[in-house]
Amino acid sequence: MMKLGVYILLCFAGFTAAAQDLNARVQVLSPKIATTNKRIFVSLQTAMREFLNGRKWSADAIQATEKIDCNFILTITAWDNGTTFSGELQVQSTRPVYNAAYNSPVFNINDRDFDFSYTEGQTIDFNNQTFESNLSSVMAYYAYMILAFDYDSFSKFGGTPYYSNAQTVVINAQSSSNRGWKAFDNNTNRYWLSENTINKTYIPLREFLYTYHRLGLDMMVNNAANARKNISAALPVLTQLDRVRVGATLPTLFFLAKRSELVSVFSKADPQEKLQVMNILMQADPANGNLYQTLQK
Repeated sequence: MMKLGVYILLCFAGFTAAAQDLNARVQVLSPKIATTNKRIFVSLQTAMREFLNGRKWSADAIQATEKIDCNFILTITAWDNGTTFSGELQVQSTRPVYNAAYNSPVFNINDRDFDFSYTEGQTIDFNNQTFESNLSSVMAYYAYMILAFDYDSFSKFGGTPYYSNAQTVVINAQSSSNRGWKAFDNNTNRYWLSENTINKTYIPLREFLYTYHRLGLDMMVNNAANARKNISAALPVLTQLDRVRVGATLPTLFFLAKRSELVSVFSKADPQEKLQVMNILMQADPANGNLYQTLQK
């Protein structure tokens, strides 16, 4: 309910905040599947869209214009011509920036361990107390993650209930044989993302999400210089994250979503601030050092 309180305050300030539930655009692609009958993929796409948009994922009442914009792009890589599928699922979400015609990327992940069963015309069922199917559990997991990241961007630690819901999905899925739910499957899967979000080690990153969006991006229109200062003052915390666990999932996803935007935010800063920010970002995210070096130009 913390986020609801923030929304009420924002409404008094004349700002209509982002929403608790989803405006999900779903695509099911099958470029490598040799079949002339694509009807089952159309059916799957419709079922996924209805599942994501038709359920109440949050505890708060929202208006249609307040829904979180997100994309689910499923690329089918294998199909047995029956009910068994494998594929990659790209999930992205954005949130509006206050008083600007711009949506900021918040969540961006490519899940390569997605195998599931589906029958044409099937209704996708989900129960947050048990594991019903891998298809519904994976989509519910990412629905909760989208909400959690969105809530964290509007109120400090506001996403906690939804990270907890995602963790429940992970726990329920331990009984399944599907990939991506267990610690030993790989070190960047659903299990580890969920672990990172509830791990106290990464509390500073969650706090930074709030500072970056509410005290940074949302203040850009009124005072860009101060907004950049708020962000740059909080940036050093990011340099500590990868030292705890190199290549951890949550910091990796943060930079995947924000690396280009960070460069854009500081592209109009003064030379000294650019240099300071560049050095911090190159230390925090060396994999994208070439991108951050463009701040020198």
